[in-house]
Amino acid sequence: MKPLPDKYVRALKVPVFLACLGPLGWLVWKQTHDLLGANPVEVITRSTGKWTLVFLLITLGITPVRKLAGVSWLIKYRRMLGLFAFFYGSLHLTTYLWLDKFFDVQAMLHDIAKRKFITAGMTAWFCMLPLAVTSTTGWIRRMGGKRWQMLHRLIYLSATAGVVHFIWLVKADLRRPLIFGSILSLLLLYRVIVWLQARSRTQASASLARSA
Repeated sequence: MKPLPDKYVRALKVPVFLACLGPLGWLVWKQTHDLLGANPVEVITRSTGKWTLVFLLITLGITPVRKLAGVSWLIKYRRMLGLFAFFYGSLHLTTYLWLDKFFDVQAMLHDIAKRKFITAGMTAWFCMLPLAVTSTTGWIRRMGGKRWQMLHRLIYLSATAGVVHFIWLVKADLRRPLIFGSILSLLLLYRVIVWLQARSRTQASASLARSA
């Protein structure tokens, strides 16, 4: 596939950014029009949690899509999409800390001890935190590409913990969390297959070098 010129890639960043803000804008619009229902905190919590997972999966989907479809320019948007996953995850966490628990530390600790889905959600957010902090080019230079890539594999743990958080939260109707889980499984399976193929090629090259 013909690569997209850089000027178009740069121009598309603005509409992509605005589209990523769409879920937040929709929540704000519903709030200002009194359309969040009888339990607005729950609506905000579930919406921000859902979009955190959506952006995590989209971020993970960039690599297989660009390689399989030959659209290498998609990599230019991966950092933005990953940061939006952290943004919505932070909104999700803030809704819990502020609007649900009013920063009551004792109540939060009781929740964490009693409700394992909260522990999974906290794990997902804390795994995203170092990824957001080190997302800049400067951090890549300071850490070195290899160490930076190893650190950013935490996104796999974050997405997995997020899906587990969703499954443990809903308990009964598992259709939506299982859809997220299935998509995540396919994305992780793709990476395992690529890793096994690379390992096989490396071993074959080493074998040829020894026999030469």
